[in-house]
Amino acid sequence: MNRSIARRLALMFALVALFVFTLVGTGLFLVLRTQLEHHLRESLDDRTEIARIIVYHAVTPEKWRMAREKLTDMMPHDGSTVYAVSSADPYFHYGKPIEGPVVSNWQGGYSRVSPLGGGPDMLTISVTIPAYGARPPVQLQVAASCSPNIRTMRVFGSALAALSALGSLAVLLLSYSVTRLGLAPLTRLTRDASAVSPNNRSQRLSTASLPLELNDLANSFNGALERLDGAYGRLESFNADVAHELRTPVTILIGQTEVALTRNRSVDDLRHTLQSNLEEFERMRAIINDMLFLARADQGERATGLVEVSLAAEVAHTLEFLEIPLEEARVHAQLRGDATARVNRSLFGRACTNLLMNAIQHCAPGAEISVTIAREDDQLRVSVANPGEPIEPAVLEHLFDRFYRAEASRTNSRENHGLGLAIVKATAEMHRGTVSAESANGINTFVFSIAASSADTGLPAARTKTGVPVEAAG
Repeated sequence: MNRSIARRLALMFALVALFVFTLVGTGLFLVLRTQLEHHLRESLDDRTEIARIIVYHAVTPEKWRMAREKLTDMMPHDGSTVYAVSSADPYFHYGKPIEGPVVSNWQGGYSRVSPLGGGPDMLTISVTIPAYGARPPVQLQVAASCSPNIRTMRVFGSALAALSALGSLAVLLLSYSVTRLGLAPLTRLTRDASAVSPNNRSQRLSTASLPLELNDLANSFNGALERLDGAYGRLESFNADVAHELRTPVTILIGQTEVALTRNRSVDDLRHTLQSNLEEFERMRAIINDMLFLARADQGERATGLVEVSLAAEVAHTLEFLEIPLEEARVHAQLRGDATARVNRSLFGRACTNLLMNAIQHCAPGAEISVTIAREDDQLRVSVANPGEPIEPAVLEHLFDRFYRAEASRTNSRENHGLGLAIVKATAEMHRGTVSAESANGINTFVFSIAASSADTGLPAARTKTGVPVEAAG
């Protein structure tokens, strides 16, 4: 069950308010109790001093009788204050001292006593008055009831608890309203985000009036929409290109098969038709395999089965494999530099083959292809350069895109299905590398880099692979 952010925030604010009110209320309660106890002791001290003076001057039986009358007049009818005098002489007695268990003691001789006969606790203090005249030494006890303090604290505590509860409820309601008002930009942001659909991919979230906390979120979401829009567009283009590339061999297969079925054919004619169909099937298989490889690369797959090899040795092996295409194109290749790195030999060889075939197809007879291996920062670069027609900067940006062919500036592009350089890019990314292309001074250079391993070392080397001068193909 999804919970409302406004309700959660309002509840948390109410809990925080209740906690604060409880702390403040507890503090006020303790301060008030301390002050009431202090005032009660001060009042008890004043009454004790008056009673002590009265008893002290009762030096004769007549004066003691008058002192007793004064003490009786001072004693309230509700029994909130009690005076008691005791001595060795029974005549100099007055009242009944408060007796019972002591609840607590305070500094200065104060004791809080719970009377044996029941009733509220009493705060007592006892003083000894020395003998004077005919009066012997006496013990004076003055007691004051704690009932007013207890009643005041009870009322104050109840009022404080009620006010804390009402205050927390008010905070809950107000914070819910304020939170909903504060989350209004988020509600609008959600409404704008829900309006984005495949048919409205260009819509973006408006960040003009968003608060600072939501601005970064909206920008991140817009960035994600940009990436998704780009990926969706590439997917549409990719699907269209795949359909176009597969349509040609399928059309050829259907046409040749229909022609073959129009009348009876000899075995040689049927063999020729099947051979032609097989070539188209091979072309379709190559396209499908390349598509599957690129799909795995798009999912972030990394190269596995890495072994430490000499890059120059791998490139030289590729040049040997391409000896016949080099001879047919009447071009030769020169290899410079070397480095060791951990690579997937199959993927690395495939990328080198694609780069070299690209250079061979776009070289004039008698030209030289230069392959250079060098280290740049934490990357090992394999550069393949060949003389050729200048390539426009706008075209350079898309040469590694799938199914891209620069028909105007690149010859022989119809002989491929447009995935060779895209595979080079995917292989580089699987080795945590990059690709790039540049065209300057009549030289077109394609660079394929991989991440340098900890064991790589630069070794100077120069190897040359020369083709036999024969008629260039195509």
